[in-house]
Amino acid sequence: MPLKKILIVASFTLTAYLSYAQQHIISILDSGRKTSIRGLSVVDDDIVWASGSNGTVARSTDGGKTFEWLRVAGYEKRDFRDIEAFDKNTAIIMGIAEPAIILKTKDGGKNWYKVFEDSTKGMFLDAMDFDYQGRGLVIGDPINEKAFLAMTNDFGESWEKSESGFTLKKGEAFFASSGTNIKIFMTRHANISFSYASGGIVSKYYPFDTTLPLIQGKESTGANSIACSSDKDWIVVGGDFMNDTDTTGNCALSDYFGQTWYKPTTPPHGYRSCVEYITKDKLITCGTSGVDISNDGGMNWELISIQSFHVCQKAKMGNKVFLASGNGKIAMLETK
Repeated sequence: MPLKKILIVASFTLTAYLSYAQQHIISILDSGRKTSIRGLSVVDDDIVWASGSNGTVARSTDGGKTFEWLRVAGYEKRDFRDIEAFDKNTAIIMGIAEPAIILKTKDGGKNWYKVFEDSTKGMFLDAMDFDYQGRGLVIGDPINEKAFLAMTNDFGESWEKSESGFTLKKGEAFFASSGTNIKIFMTRHANISFSYASGGIVSKYYPFDTTLPLIQGKESTGANSIACSSDKDWIVVGGDFMNDTDTTGNCALSDYFGQTWYKPTTPPHGYRSCVEYITKDKLITCGTSGVDISNDGGMNWELISIQSFHVCQKAKMGNKVFLASGNGKIAMLETK
């Protein structure tokens, strides 16, 4: 292509990016702390909890205007990769590696008590999810080639290991990148079900054991996050975190209960570790190379920021969208 045409195309692309990015502003609320945040739970437009490395937990009760930061006593060196908050006082945090632990607080993080521990060799928890009735599920890397699963029915007060873990392929596991590769949900027949996505050498969607049309074949490839707008409509994002600007096989969609999948027309602009529905048609996805927005159900994505974020979450009972990343960075999406 002649240089003049290349410059024209580049100029048009930059103009389109700047125009779209100006419609969506990511405002930094807090940063500059020695923690990498991968756990984020937004109860409503006021209550936000986050968790990360160095035993760190953050909490806001005023919509992110101010955050209370704390290090969990006795666990200052632990990495809390996922968090689930139920209100301004009650939350669950998940410590990833052996011994794998889950802690709970009922007083806004002042005191924590252990509700789960497993010191099995190779134990590594990856993600957890809850429904509004307190039923939850935690997933971990395979033990003896079986996916580790544990369930709770009482808001995480007690946990029971599942004996029905799926057999995974060699080199297939889960990413603890944002705590969002598992989803517990209500089916249209009012039954509780769950789904999760694996990555690595093989990347699949369960419970259907469906191979996803994502890049795979290396330990750094495959699915990182799943989300749904109904039990019928699903989206998965991932890619290769060792090559985070590559758009190859980083997103897949299903409009048939996760049994069949297809690729978007315009994928996100790089590796993405988390995806979230804002509305039925509007979605946000983030990763170490930037943030994208889709306004058509995930078929086409527009880059709105090149800032690095690990996780993004919409308020369960509200409209605000928050993001978090390394250096204790917490931000909020604002739309003009």
